[in-house]
Amino acid sequence: MDLLIKQTSMEDFRITENITREAFWNVYKPGCNEHLVLHNLRKSQSNIKELDLVAFYNDQIVGHIISTKAMVVDSQYKEYEVLCVGPLSVLPNFQKKGIGGRLLKESIEIARSLGFRGMILFGNPDYYHRFGFRNAKEFEITTKDFQNFEPFMALELFEKAFIDVRGRFIEDESFNVNEDELNEFEKQFPYKEKQITDTQLKM
Repeated sequence: MDLLIKQTSMEDFRITENITREAFWNVYKPGCNEHLVLHNLRKSQSNIKELDLVAFYNDQIVGHIISTKAMVVDSQYKEYEVLCVGPLSVLPNFQKKGIGGRLLKESIEIARSLGFRGMILFGNPDYYHRFGFRNAKEFEITTKDFQNFEPFMALELFEKAFIDVRGRFIEDESFNVNEDELNEFEKQFPYKEKQITDTQLKM
C-alpha cells in the first residue's frame, strides 16, 4: 500500500479525532473516550508535534498516531522522561493492511532521532511484540498503581536505555477522562449508538 506519512497539521486535528473515534467505538466499552484523550493531549505540555503523525492513502487520512512525554518515577522520586504511545488509530475499513505498523515504525524512528530513551504503551501484546515492545515488568516499570500485566509494554530506543530506570509510569493527565467533559465533547460529532458486545466482556 502506497502511504504518505507526515506530521499532522492543525486543519487535520478534527479529522484525526474522528478517525480515533471510529477506530475505538464500542471496542473496549460502549462508545469510547480516546478521541477526547487525543484532543486534550494536543493542548498539553506533554505534546510533541513531531510525534503527531497521519497516514494518507489516495489523499485521504486513514490513520493517526501520537506519542507524548511521560515519566517513570522511582522510589526516591527521581524522574526519567519517556514517551507514552497512543492513541494509535486506523479507520476500520483500512485496518489489517499494515497502516498502524507503518505509523508505529515511523514514530519509533523519530523518537530515537529526538533522543528519547524509550516508549511505553498499553495495547495488544500479540501486535506490539512484533515491533520490539516487551512486558514492562522486565524493566521493573509498573503502572502508576504498581501493577504489571501483559498489555503494559515498553520499548528501549537504544541498547540498555532502561538499565537505570525503574519505578511507576506516569502518563499525562489527559488520559484521566471526565465523563461530563466526554458527554459534551460527543455533541460535536455525528450520533453513534453505544453498544455492549461480547468482545468487551472478554477484555
